[in-house]
Amino acid sequence: MKTLLIVYHTMTGGTRQMAEAAASGARGEPDVSVELKPAVETGPDDVLSASAYLFATPENLATMSGLMKDFFDRCYYPALDRVNGRPYAAMICAGSDGQGALRQIERIATGWRLNAVAPAIIVCTHAQTPERILAPKVIGSADLARCAELGAGLAAGLSLGVF
Repeated sequence: MKTLLIVYHTMTGGTRQMAEAAASGARGEPDVSVELKPAVETGPDDVLSASAYLFATPENLATMSGLMKDFFDRCYYPALDRVNGRPYAAMICAGSDGQGALRQIERIATGWRLNAVAPAIIVCTHAQTPERILAPKVIGSADLARCAELGAGLAAGLSLGVF
């Protein structure tokens, strides 16, 4: 059985909602196991045992969150040259444009020699004041549907042997 590993970090709940929607969409493939894990609980063994990845992070100060970066810091070298060619996609819950966080994930994925198999999803909450940035987020149904479709697409690709 192939495994889709969805690694996420959340501070205000938005990224968790996106990751859960992706996991829900992916669970429609009976021969694909879906592992939905917070970044702080995910280690090198999880990365090495997965067939594909979905990385989900909030945008913090125009970059990925520190705890998502910590996940990559802990897992990068143990997985280097051992995950080449595996498929991945990314999701960003952003207050502005999310491009800085996405660039960081893309650079790390390039180092791991992962294969981007879908465009990233960036959900912009437009949170620009301290109060709105720190407030719990509610992701709209249209954006959650896009996340579910991404999860379903990754799982279908694994199931069909497309990647």
